[in-house]
Amino acid sequence: MICPYCGYRNRPGFLYCEECGQRLAESLSSTTVPTRELDFDTDEFASRSTWGTARFDQQSFIILHIRDADDPITLQPQQRTVLGRQDTTSPQQPDFDLTPYGALEKGVSRIHAAISRNDDTLTIVDMSSANGTHLNGQRLIPDQPRVLRDGDEIRLGKLIAHIYFKT
Repeated sequence: MICPYCGYRNRPGFLYCEECGQRLAESLSSTTVPTRELDFDTDEFASRSTWGTARFDQQSFIILHIRDADDPITLQPQQRTVLGRQDTTSPQQPDFDLTPYGALEKGVSRIHAAISRNDDTLTIVDMSSANGTHLNGQRLIPDQPRVLRDGDEIRLGKLIAHIYFKT
């Protein structure tokens, strides 16, 4: 089934788009889809289910590992740091330009998301971007901040990065 929201071709039987998380158009009112039983070892998930700390001290900084990039990026977030891609024709410019990391090809908006620094935490908010922002696989509702934790995965369009806190 093709997602009407992002155009992704999903495998049969999925109720939500594998790419963007939107509900697929087929109605469940006439049929029930049974839950697929998976073979897995519970120890496999134990190591992934741990949450990193949300505490972000004033002297801390972010190490940003962008998928397919050679080197990690060190970022000292300000009160508010806007992530996006530069466009010389736009009056609005991001604080951190993701263009060198394939932002245009991966659907990153000019003003895509913002990381805000509070007293001892960081939050991320989608700035009504065209292709959405995901935090650990969940699509963010635009203009609704979510707490960032050490080790979180963010996806801006199709650009994927992992965030680590460093003191």
